[in-house]
Amino acid sequence: MKKSHIIVLVGIAIAIGALIMLSVDFSTYDTILSAKKKQGKFVHLIARLDKSVPLEYDPAKNPNYLSFTAIDSLGGRAKVVYLNTKPPELEHSERIVLKGKMQGEIFECTDILLKCPSKYKDDKKQLEKEIVTTK
Repeated sequence: MKKSHIIVLVGIAIAIGALIMLSVDFSTYDTILSAKKKQGKFVHLIARLDKSVPLEYDPAKNPNYLSFTAIDSLGGRAKVVYLNTKPPELEHSERIVLKGKMQGEIFECTDILLKCPSKYKDDKKQLEKEIVTTK
């Protein structure tokens, strides 16, 4: 191989590596307190719904407005405003991942991911039934 071919191949490999590194999401989860310190910056929060405070959602009035209070694992609280339709099963989710940014005392959410670990736990009796029926 010519030296120019080797240089071109190394350059292509470096370019592919750089593109892969840029496409990977290196974001970490923040607490509500740390998100308040990062005003206006995009963060991810893991929290749970504060069920003692009612949701503000009226689809007849505005189907793209949802407001609720979230509590993180350290006990931090924040009012969350989500300008989209309410995700189904929000009230039943054990944990939620909120993507957005803090604006003052309000977390302006752009995306909500619902986490329900009980849905993914192995039910031994159910697994045994499936094994027996497949034999």
